[in-house]
Amino acid sequence: MSEEIEVRNPYDGSVVGRVPLAGSAAFDRAADAAVAGAARMAKLPVHERAAILMRVSAAIAADRDAIARTLAAEAGKPLKDALVETDRATMTFQVAAEEARRLSGDVIPMDLAPHGEGRIGLVRRFPIGPIAAISPFNFPLNLSAHKLGPAMAAGNSIVLKPATKTPLSALTLGRLLNDAGAPEGAVQVLPMSRDVGDRLVTDDRFRLLTFTGSSPVGWAMKARAGRKKVILELGGNAGVIVNDDADVAFAAKRVAAGGFGYAGQSCISVQRVYVHDRVFDAFAAALTDLVEKLTTGDPLDPVTDVGPMIDESEAERIDAWVKEAVAAGARVLTGGRRLGGAVYAPTVMTDVPFDAKLCAEEVFAPLVGLYRISSLDEAIAEVNRSRFGLQAGLFTRDLPGTLLAYDALEVGGVIVNDVPTWRIDHMPYGGVKESGLGREGPRYTIDEMTEPKLLVINRTTS
Repeated sequence: MSEEIEVRNPYDGSVVGRVPLAGSAAFDRAADAAVAGAARMAKLPVHERAAILMRVSAAIAADRDAIARTLAAEAGKPLKDALVETDRATMTFQVAAEEARRLSGDVIPMDLAPHGEGRIGLVRRFPIGPIAAISPFNFPLNLSAHKLGPAMAAGNSIVLKPATKTPLSALTLGRLLNDAGAPEGAVQVLPMSRDVGDRLVTDDRFRLLTFTGSSPVGWAMKARAGRKKVILELGGNAGVIVNDDADVAFAAKRVAAGGFGYAGQSCISVQRVYVHDRVFDAFAAALTDLVEKLTTGDPLDPVTDVGPMIDESEAERIDAWVKEAVAAGARVLTGGRRLGGAVYAPTVMTDVPFDAKLCAEEVFAPLVGLYRISSLDEAIAEVNRSRFGLQAGLFTRDLPGTLLAYDALEVGGVIVNDVPTWRIDHMPYGGVKESGLGREGPRYTIDEMTEPKLLVINRTTS
């Protein structure tokens, strides 16, 4: 009999569902089915791939409220945020369908050299083959959609391991894809233990591994993945710069949204905010006032802004990190304490030393640190001190300063007059340094999930 796990609401511990975990034998059946499914997918016409994806998009929209409630319950995500994530997943599948229709190639001029005369070159993209995918707990619906949708659009089969704490949303997507007409073996969502799931990394039946999760785990996977192509969407330590010409009230409002949504459990959640000395006091006061007005509590209550962290151990971790920083000289402007269970008070701090975990590591908690700077150049240098480089935000009215930051910031994306937490699902999303390898967003993921193949035809036969 398969091992079964209980999926529990992080807020109150109530059982949301029970899910069997696949063992090694089930894993082998899934991998073999993915190999067979890859051949079926490669033959599936583009219009049929797109139609399947559009049917899934429509099905998510039709069952929006129920899907969002399941998501809120299993992840402890405030219901208002779960509804947004559900809408984003609807869009992700729609865009994947559109990109499937736009998948094309190139004509290559061959006569750039004399020996190329009389020849024509064509390049098309072909499915890479069976894909192994691992999705995280924090956006279990939409980040699973970002793997499943492009895989289908590109003509690949896929085996997805969802996070064991939040498997229900991904299982819903697997069911919807199969109900929508995915070929046999094309889409398999398989909850499994970490030990069994590790075989996705090393099994040569898979041609590509796509992983979203922590940086240490992701880079260790890449080292063991062998000949597979690897896409990594990893951790962040998102920096925001508030220049002296910024709209302070607007910047504070956006940082409050970007630092505390889903209890800060996003790799692009605002963590470090570098504020020009001329506006620091006004910004700190405005942000603290906004954060103190946030409502914490039951994620299924529509008024809740900040729900629990994924489990109590995470609340204990961030509490220890706060105490460590305070002992090293940091100050708490608001919060800085557990509120019971897995709920941690939304926290704003200042004077956090660079080598404290709250600054140097990925916080992944409802906590923002404020830092004084005296120039844009100084702020850029401080953002770049991090070994992470996912996205950064900049609040300014200065166009030359914007272009300077765009050139100099060592990140995968610069978001101007908003927070790095902002994302729309068709944009290229990914990081540099320890934050990852490759890009997501259906068009860009499809590129990663296909291989270019060249055809050269010699038109002269004599």
